[in-house]
Amino acid sequence: MLLENKVVLVTGAARGLGAAIARVTASHGAKVAVNYGASKEKADNLVEEIARSGGIAKAYHADVTQANQVQAMIESIAGEFGSIYGIVNNAIAGKQNGEFAEATQSDYDNAFSFGCTAVLNTIRSARPYMVAQGGGRVVNIVTELWNMSPQNWSVYMAGKGAMVGISRSLACELGPDNITVNMVAPGWMVDEKVDPTSEGSINFAKTIPLKTHGSADEIGNACVFYLSDLAGYVTGTYLPVTGGRVTQMGA
Repeated sequence: MLLENKVVLVTGAARGLGAAIARVTASHGAKVAVNYGASKEKADNLVEEIARSGGIAKAYHADVTQANQVQAMIESIAGEFGSIYGIVNNAIAGKQNGEFAEATQSDYDNAFSFGCTAVLNTIRSARPYMVAQGGGRVVNIVTELWNMSPQNWSVYMAGKGAMVGISRSLACELGPDNITVNMVAPGWMVDEKVDPTSEGSINFAKTIPLKTHGSADEIGNACVFYLSDLAGYVTGTYLPVTGGRVTQMGA
């Protein structure tokens, strides 16, 4: 129970990695604010699932790229749970990959909105509450592609690259407030959208040192570490959760 009674907001938590992060943090005792943009039914179902497992969670709607909606959400979370201790910035939407010649400016603008603007919105709104309680935790979900930078991913990297830069700078700036800012970089993880028995998944597993296709829960485990007291003296770091694939390209 590394996060007992800690209030943690997970953005984009209705599905995929976000849902896994919410489940794992709740299993460690966190009171989880499940943010969603469009997937209300999935968010409500996740909250019910966490409750059935003995956890505490509540769904909150907000477009995290919109500052006024985020401010209202943070105020609601703090009002209902009494505080806000941690944020996991995970939300993402829209086109992520494709050839540069086919990408539009709106694709890049959208990626930047989630990778930069949304992160600034949540931290800016939550910071006063964190300062008042003596500190807090921010975990930003970046990507292993930061190391690889393959072709046809410039849209995705426009947002995630901004997130990496913001994380490193704010780790320095918010440190005096005892607010840590760290990054988790997932590889291709198994969630409800991935069939680990498929040929593609099996072949992918063969390419990485640990020889297995990692569960999305591993991203939740990494977030729990950064959110917990175990990482109280850790900030500004970048943690690849990739089964060792980062060793093949350098960090």
